[in-house]
Amino acid sequence: MAAARRLDPEAVTRRLRRHFERHRGGWLEGRGDWPLEVPLHPPTEREAGRDLAGVRAWIAEWQGWRGPGEVVWTERAWASLGRQRVPERLRLQAPEQIGDWVGEGERWRRALGRAERIAAEFPALAGHLGRHFDWLADSLDTELERLTAVLAELSRGVAAGLYVRQLPIAGVDTKWINANRARVTELLRALLDAPADRDLWSLTGLRREAPLLRLRLLDPALRQKVGGLEDLTAPVEQLAALALHPARVFIVENLQTGLAFTDLPGSVVFMGQGYAVECFGQIPWLRGAACWYWGDLDTHGLAILDRLRRYLPEARSLMMDEAILMAHRALWTIEARPRQEETLARLTAEERAVYEALTEDRWGKGVRLEQERIEWGGAWRKVRETSDR
Repeated sequence: MAAARRLDPEAVTRRLRRHFERHRGGWLEGRGDWPLEVPLHPPTEREAGRDLAGVRAWIAEWQGWRGPGEVVWTERAWASLGRQRVPERLRLQAPEQIGDWVGEGERWRRALGRAERIAAEFPALAGHLGRHFDWLADSLDTELERLTAVLAELSRGVAAGLYVRQLPIAGVDTKWINANRARVTELLRALLDAPADRDLWSLTGLRREAPLLRLRLLDPALRQKVGGLEDLTAPVEQLAALALHPARVFIVENLQTGLAFTDLPGSVVFMGQGYAVECFGQIPWLRGAACWYWGDLDTHGLAILDRLRRYLPEARSLMMDEAILMAHRALWTIEARPRQEETLARLTAEERAVYEALTEDRWGKGVRLEQERIEWGGAWRKVRETSDR
């Protein structure tokens, strides 16, 4: 086994910097065993004999070192070199000393002081602040004041029935809440001892903005029912209340794809919802229509299709099969973050086979066919052919 290389102050700094970055959150929450000792790996007699000048320079470097912590020295009795006093290990008593060593002492003290201040006001948060080290270390004092005020007010239920902009908290507006929502939500869960799946609205009773859907009516007869309007964007419940009874409904992932649709008897098209497809289960007039979903032919597009079928079990896919994928090989792109999850149970056998092939990179790494890359003339013919099915 190769001997461990002796550590000089520069090497110790590199090692402590990695250690600080890895453990500072836990230390902020009171974890860690102290003192921390870093072995300096002094040489054996044989190693010293082979590089006496280097060992002497190493000893001199530690003799001249001035910094946090304590260097523990030991004496070695070597037959060929006599008695030698060598640095054996570095002993550090607290995280502050590691912070000072790696140039993070000021940030550590600021983060610790703020964490202690929050924990004094909200004892339940004492063990939940470590992952917010950077924010605690670098934010302005006014940001800390806003955070504590928000936690205090929201935890006692003042937000029930209000929109964010109505919160009676000085200096806090929708932009601040949106920028800090993940942090506020996580800390509120800990403060209220709430399950991990609770979001900010369910934790506080804040009113949600009504989700909007964009819908185009592709049939003049349907447009007459809404005063001749063709392109509608409205809350789900308002669209659900319309007296529409289309024969066909298209749900497309890409906005411009939906805008490219031209008149089609008895048809409407929804666009641009991504994964937010639960709203379609709230529209009663969809249940009697033939519903078609056309998304990107990639793992996420097929996952959205599977999710849609929770709410529209009879929904069919359009241009999302292996034949279409193979016919457009020259137009493939790379899916940067393919979805990896359990089997999508609501896909058909054919759709599931495509999904599994994509996740297994059977046709190449991250194969993806975006719907807008399919030549429009051919795609529109496929859309029109749905009337025959």
